[in-house]
This record gives sequence, structure tokens and C-alpha cells, in this order.
Amino acid sequence: MSDANVTTYLLDRLAAAGVDRIFGVPGDFTLAMLDDIDAHATVAWVGCANELGAGYAADGYARVRGLGVVCTTFGVGELSAINAVAGAFAEHVPVLHVVGSPATATQAAARATHHTLGDGDFGHFARMAAEVTHAQAVLTVENAAEEIDRVIRETLAARRPGYLLIPADVAAAPLAAPSADLAAVEEEAADAEVLADLRDAVAAALEGASSVAVLADILVQRVGAERALHDLLALGVPHAVSLWGRRVVDESVPHYAGPYVGAVSEPAARSVVEDADVLVMAGVQFTDLMSGFFSQHLPETTIDIGPRRTRIGDREFGPVPMAEALGVVADAIDDARAAGRLVLPSAATSASAASTTTAADAATAPVTAGTGPAASDEPDAPLTQAALWDAVSAQLRAGDVVIADQGTAFYGMGTHRMPAGVTFIGQPLWASIGYTLPALLGAALADRSRRPIVLIGDGAAQLTIAELGTLARDRVPAAVLVVDNGGYTVERAIHGRTAAYNDIAGWDWAALPAAFDPTGFAVGVRATTAAEVADAFARHDARGDGLTVIQAVVPPLDVPPLLSALAEAAARANRAASQG
Repeated sequence: MSDANVTTYLLDRLAAAGVDRIFGVPGDFTLAMLDDIDAHATVAWVGCANELGAGYAADGYARVRGLGVVCTTFGVGELSAINAVAGAFAEHVPVLHVVGSPATATQAAARATHHTLGDGDFGHFARMAAEVTHAQAVLTVENAAEEIDRVIRETLAARRPGYLLIPADVAAAPLAAPSADLAAVEEEAADAEVLADLRDAVAAALEGASSVAVLADILVQRVGAERALHDLLALGVPHAVSLWGRRVVDESVPHYAGPYVGAVSEPAARSVVEDADVLVMAGVQFTDLMSGFFSQHLPETTIDIGPRRTRIGDREFGPVPMAEALGVVADAIDDARAAGRLVLPSAATSASAASTTTAADAATAPVTAGTGPAASDEPDAPLTQAALWDAVSAQLRAGDVVIADQGTAFYGMGTHRMPAGVTFIGQPLWASIGYTLPALLGAALADRSRRPIVLIGDGAAQLTIAELGTLARDRVPAAVLVVDNGGYTVERAIHGRTAAYNDIAGWDWAALPAAFDPTGFAVGVRATTAAEVADAFARHDARGDGLTVIQAVVPPLDVPPLLSALAEAAARANRAASQG
């Protein structure tokens, strides 16, 4: 073990927070730090193909483990990772970015040093980082312990990225190991009087209501309020989720209506949300892609529960942590039900409503048909987008970690129910294509007990395919399904249906594993029918320990139904904006 220093202090703090992997790319300003990582008893180094991939991997790790860490060198390295850090900020993911910088003497002398702009200003990149991180610190020998603790503490509390800039000499400076546990940020407790007012307001909102529903979103998970949400839903309350928040509910229960995407929702989910007398929104953040371009239509009486505040009409109650507010709502609904003032639908009624579309529904539902060949029930028919996602969803099982890239993969899976215990991860707000392949690396290493699956388009995969080699080297037994449709189909659906700028170079995806992994751990298979997709998954599982790239070939102009509707809404929004 190396002598105790600033780096080992940081590593000890990270280990105590549950971190056992740091993702990154070595650089000359970080090499001594990497020696300390190599020598550490708990925290290991995962070298990635590039810094962007390392940042995405840290993001995926954090979504499963609770905190992720990416380590890069100064300037060129950190700027390569900043897109990933910004995505983590947008999507409320706690990722710590550790940057090794030139020694303090070099910076003080304002020398034209490599990886800088040559102007003697070593603060450019820290100022950039401040725009996309919640907490930042430039470490000195004097402040290292205090600032490491503060940045980690605030990163965890805010569920947003932190940034530590560590000069090479500071990283190696002596510093004793932590002598006490990291103090947590104390959450402001709810005031008893505010809670009492909230209880009265919720009871008043439910007075006379004949129906109540819940719409849940990703912030429930981010602030750790899932148990409270599940307790509420266990009462039998009909509910829907945002596409962003699909991981926060059990989609196998009969009271689940599906994802709500504004006007392009399927009728059952739209009815549950929009026709309720009272709608409880938990952690909901409407974005353009998650709301059918802001086409949501909400009931007049809405209880909007945020991370720290709850709004009912014109009144706001806070500070009240989300979990406590959900508990208040659950108690009020249970009281109303027990008193006979509110009748919740039976499981059988909810299941029937979720699976039935009336003639009136069909007449008013948005058009969500794909633009390619119709789906076929024949397993040996040529593969279409509809048949592909039916086949993939049939292969999922409890405990899987499924990461779907923005585009046909994310929206193709958008309306398919998943087994209980599946963790479904996407990046629909930041929407940076190529995110999923390296994110799967982090998510899989965060929990080796779960089956990792990545669903990614061919255009997106070309951006980050280098991390396929990292997956093979670290023996990650993932199923990597690449949608081979010759380009950016999500863009074709919005604009430029046959334009050359939406084309990409054609690759033999099934042949790539042999180039990335000469050991045979990674193999490739080409699938052109639903039966071949199912067989590819079966062969992957039969191998027991190996990585499989499944090249799923679909027509270039075929679009999943949900994406077709969203693309039409996007095109209308773009046309309206361009016309002033």
C-alpha cells in the first residue's frame, strides 16, 4: 500500500461511499495517482478507450451503484469527458470527475504547458466544468481533506456531478487517512405545521373525487423515494409513468396503465392520467420528448410532489421531502377508501382497462403507425421494427439491466411492459447517442449478478464502439443488440427521410467482435427475423459467460410506432419555430 497521501485519502472516502471502480484514460498529470489506485485494497482502475466512454461508464455505474467516478487528465482529457458529465448533470446522476492537473509551481509560473491553451491561464477548464457540475474544488495541500469531503457529500446529496481538480504535487502530498465517517448533508426536515397543512390540503383535494391516479417519473428514484411510492401504489391506485421514469414502478401489476407521453400516449395510459378527478404527480419533469412535445393535458386537481416541495393549485408546501409527501398522500387515500368516500378499481378492472381499446378510443387516438412494413406474427418473416421489439421484450427476465440508446431502441421499447425487477435505463433528456454501450460497461461492473443488455442503433454505436473492446477485456457477459438500418432513422423520421446526411457507413457488425476480442469471449451473430433474434438470445444465455453482438437487420425507413408519432410532433414543432 502506498504511503497515505491526498489520493489515498480520496480513494478511502470513495470506497466508504460504495465505489469499487474508477473509469478513465491515463495521462501524464494523473499517472502517480493511478499508482495509488493500483495499490488500493478496494478501488480498482478500469481503463477505457477514450474519456467520453469513461464518463458514460461512470454514469452507468452511478445509476446502479449510487456514485460513479471518472478520472481524466487536464484539458484534453477532461474536455473529452465533459459531454458525459453534462449529461449526468441534466439527468440527476452523481458522477465525480477527478482531474489531474500540472503541478502548482508550473501553474504559478504561467508556463505554456501542453494540454493548455498556451496563455498561462490554467483556470479555463475548471470554469467550464462549473457550468455542468454541482460542486467543485481545486485542491491544495491545506484544503484537500475538507474539500474532498465537501464535494463528495454535496455530489451525493444533490444527485448531480462533482469536480475535483488535483495538481500533481498535491495528489502526492502526505495526508492521513480519514479518521471519521463522512458526514452526510443534513436534509432540512419538514415542519410539523407545514405537514399538517399538507395533510389538510390533500384531504380537501380528495373530497368528492371519484377517481385518483398517479403519474411517476425518474426523480422518485433519484431522491430515494421509491419505497414510499410503492407503498402508495400498493393501495391499488391506477398509475402511469413517464418514459424517463419507467424504472420506478413494477410494470407487471394490473393497476399499471403504461407510459404517459402526452397526446401520443396509448389510450389506456392517457385515460388514467387525463381523466382522473385527482392526479398525483411524483417527481415529474415534463420534457419535449417525454410529453409528446408538451402535449400533456392534466386534470384540474393535481398534487405535484417534487423533491422538496409539493404544489396543490396555487399553494406550495415545503420543505417536505418527497417520501414524506407521498406518505401523506397514501394515508389520505387510504382514509378516504376506508370511509367509503373513494373507490379504487379492482385488479381485474384495471387489467381489463389496460388491455382494451374501445371503438371511441380508436377513433380519437393519435396515429402511431410505423412507416415501414407491417409487423408480422410469423417468426420467420423479414424483421421489422415492431417485430424486433416484440422479440426483444419477450427475452427479458427479472433482474436484467437494460440500457436503450436514444432513437429507435429507446422508443421501440417504450410501450412494451417489462418483468418486475428489470432496471431500464435511457438518457431521454440529454439524448446523446452512443451513451449506452459504455454506460453498460459501468452498470454491469456495478452489479455483476445481473444480466446486462444494451439496445443501440448502428449510427449511435459507431460513436462509441471502441468500448466494445473494454467490455470484452473486462469479461462483461453482455448481449449487445445493434439495430442495423443503415443510418439515423430517428432523424429520417423527423426530416430528410431519404437524405444522404442521414446515411452512415455500412459495417459488418457480426464480424466486429473478432477484431475487438481475439480470445473468443465476444462473438457476433446476424439476425434478419424475429426467430433469429430469439435464437441469438438463447445462444447467448447458453454460453453462460460471453459477450454477444446481435446484428438485427431492419429496413432503413421502418420506424417504431411511438417514435413515428413523436417524430411527427417534432417536425411540427421545428416547422412552427422556423416560421417564427
